[in-house]
Amino acid sequence: MTSLEALLVLATGFGAGVLSSTVGVASLLSFPVLVALGLPPVVANVSNTLGLIPGGLGGVLGYRAEVREAGPIARTIILVCALGAVVGAALLLGLPPGVFEAIVPYLILFTCLLVGVQPRIARWLRERHESRHGVALAERRHMSPATTAFATITGVYGGYFGAGAGVMMVAVLGIGTDLELRIVNGLKTLSLMVGNVVAGLIFIVVADPRWDVVVLLAAGSLVGGYVGARIGRKLPDAVFRWAVVAAGVVAALLLF
Repeated sequence: MTSLEALLVLATGFGAGVLSSTVGVASLLSFPVLVALGLPPVVANVSNTLGLIPGGLGGVLGYRAEVREAGPIARTIILVCALGAVVGAALLLGLPPGVFEAIVPYLILFTCLLVGVQPRIARWLRERHESRHGVALAERRHMSPATTAFATITGVYGGYFGAGAGVMMVAVLGIGTDLELRIVNGLKTLSLMVGNVVAGLIFIVVADPRWDVVVLLAAGSLVGGYVGARIGRKLPDAVFRWAVVAAGVVAALLLF
């Protein structure tokens, strides 16, 4: 690797870290860059996953107040995303390649729609509950069994394929809870970090990463993840919501 290529990988890690902690689509930047530098796709995927782990750690550090505020939900997210990532990695290793790739863009677009209309869905649910029971719906600060199930499925998807998993987690938590979006963003960043850690540990055992690339990506993404979290905490809800939708649409279009 030349000095210029090394600098490019370092800068890519920083950009991917920022994206991970804001809109959750880090690999849209980092994976194509690694492939363009000549890494085989599998090696690029493995190196990318390992290199973005520090970005997730930096992002979670930046969102530490939001993660603490989430309380039991944060612990649930760690558990279900870890278990889901193991299942997803097993599917990746055991199924023929490309089994789900045809439907992934449509899945991401659907979750983008859910993120965009989430305030209206939440309002409709509250009005429906009030009309049927005569009392206002209590604020949902815990994950229901249905929300936990969908979060687990999102974790499986993250372990198997990953592109757009952050957008999907925002949709799941945004519709299934009444948490503020800044807390949802922190939990999304936490879920991505957990998935990368679990997948990375598996990849170390079964694959052969490019460790020079991993180290450079890791250094850049650690700083980028923290910076992205500082940015994400200050984004108005509407701006964050539509930034997530835009990022998800771009991800879906690139995957068609």
